[in-house]
Amino acid sequence: MDNPLVNVEGVSKVIRKQTLVEGISFRIPKGSVLALCGGNGAGKSTVLRMLAGILQPTRGEITVGGLRWDKSRKRFSQQIGYMPDDYQFNQGLTAEEALSFWAALRKVPKRKVRVNEVLALVGLEDKRKRLVNTFSKGMRQRILFAQALLAKPPLLIMDEPTNGLDPFWMNEFVKLLQNIREEGHTVVFSTHQLEIADKVADQLVFLSDGRNVGAGSTGDFRTEYGSLYSAFNHSLGLK
Repeated sequence: MDNPLVNVEGVSKVIRKQTLVEGISFRIPKGSVLALCGGNGAGKSTVLRMLAGILQPTRGEITVGGLRWDKSRKRFSQQIGYMPDDYQFNQGLTAEEALSFWAALRKVPKRKVRVNEVLALVGLEDKRKRLVNTFSKGMRQRILFAQALLAKPPLLIMDEPTNGLDPFWMNEFVKLLQNIREEGHTVVFSTHQLEIADKVADQLVFLSDGRNVGAGSTGDFRTEYGSLYSAFNHSLGLK
């Protein structure tokens, strides 16, 4: 794998003597999708927060486009669009106002046009004037997805992006990711929903208790184990 966009080497995170993640390594080529799969407490969010520069590794190294956060913070951050697993929106902001605020922070050119584009992408153009703090969980997920897309970043990092989505928007999310990949973006997302990973991911990393217990291409896992569920259970030592 020559010149991957993302390189994570031997990364660990220890907080208050508790090891949250230990010895995680993976690479993501440009224009591909990697899914971090695991249950609650597996370490998925911690890995993504380190990749986004929100947390710094206790050990190991992370580079995006050859850059390290601690050496080139601004340029590192400019390459990333980050979607958290949840967010408490400010009181009184409409969907349009929230996206306009984020677009200004990211110095997005032609902000009004881009805000309209991403609202349409996530099916919220008719909710632009509605207060975001009145949105359902699924609608909040869609507005968070929209903000991650605003600056058209090379790398999209998304933490449990399908939580709260209804079946229709789960399918739309898969289509959006497929389109984003075709446009040359690189994506890493976490999920406990293996059916979503199966539909869209090129590579998988299985996590358990903060450790990498399995990694490979989606196709190879299917070929060897018949399904991702069987592959994941095998990685956990289950029959």
